[in-house]
Amino acid sequence: MLRIHFSRILILMAMIIYLIPFAAFGAESRPILIGATVSLEGKYESPSFMIRNAFSLWEKQVNQRGGLLGRPVKLILYDDKSKKELVRHYYKKLITEDKVDLLFSPYSTSLSLVASEVSEPHKYVMLACGASGEKIWERGFRYVFGVYAPAGRYFIGFLDLMARNGLDSLALLNEATSFNIHAARGVEKWAKLFGLTVVFHKDYRKGKAELPLLLKEVVDVNADGLILCAYPDDCYELLSLMKETKYRPKALGFTIAPALPDFYEHVGDMSEGVFGASQWEADERLPFPGTREFIKAFKALTKKAPSYHAGSAYAACQILEEGVKYTKSLNNEALRDFISSLDTVTVIGRFKVDHAGKQIGHNPIIIQWQNGNKEIVYPSKMRTSDPQFDFSKE
Repeated sequence: MLRIHFSRILILMAMIIYLIPFAAFGAESRPILIGATVSLEGKYESPSFMIRNAFSLWEKQVNQRGGLLGRPVKLILYDDKSKKELVRHYYKKLITEDKVDLLFSPYSTSLSLVASEVSEPHKYVMLACGASGEKIWERGFRYVFGVYAPAGRYFIGFLDLMARNGLDSLALLNEATSFNIHAARGVEKWAKLFGLTVVFHKDYRKGKAELPLLLKEVVDVNADGLILCAYPDDCYELLSLMKETKYRPKALGFTIAPALPDFYEHVGDMSEGVFGASQWEADERLPFPGTREFIKAFKALTKKAPSYHAGSAYAACQILEEGVKYTKSLNNEALRDFISSLDTVTVIGRFKVDHAGKQIGHNPIIIQWQNGNKEIVYPSKMRTSDPQFDFSKE
């Protein structure tokens, strides 16, 4: 009996010793959870499509490379439907119920403001990969870092081009949302520095209801250029109204919409000559490491060319991956310290933030639609075509 009992003990001990490494392996193989919301419907649907697919592409690639810290990466993405209340709900859920290790931001300044209000008290790093409104970095938060160039710098290149081509007056419209307010403030500031006069400036809250009257006022002032700071739907609406009234200034610029690959599909020939601010373009001639490979992989995944929204989301993934590898941890305090001092180049260009977390290393570019194609016209070192002006007689 003693021999049988002793044999059982030996077998049990052997089983324990045999299973220990598997238990450890199993624990370390639990996925690293990274959470965010994306807008599958509503006003932010188009750019969010790009962001969501960039996240998914990186998730696939990083796991093919062996994951992070020897563990697979798993994204948890919820549909916020472009609504602030859902963003607040889901980021609370991601942190307190799903217990994610890391976070990305939603798209837009308005939604990122809400998401960071939830994440900051929990000391989660948030790479704001779809927001540039400067209010985000005016609140004294320590864990929010911008990937985009700030909204106030969006139209520097466009205004420079206007000044260089003898155009000196400007009309300005903006939607009364955080990002667009900051973009318009930047236009006023830089227009003055370039010697341009803003002869008309109004904001609005309801595009379809207010844009027809606003356009009549713009026509009356007869400025050389017009800038609309708004999300895509309002840009499409204004172009439709301009077509009806046969109005066209010598220079026309929009935020966001012209940078989207399907801009021409939405507005057709009205796209001709339209300028837009962009954080990056899917052009293999851009001199940033990994750009060509990213464009190719994104097209293979989605059958579409990536917009700057996709590029910025992917850049945020690169930064987070670099941080985890460098710190060898998921500690958000360590990641915060690493990112705050980081000066690197991603697929969209330079990344460097100031003491508040606002992006200062990256600069926007200006694109223009010419003959159904999107061309880079500013800065000159990235130019794929010369800028064209005066489509008022077409």
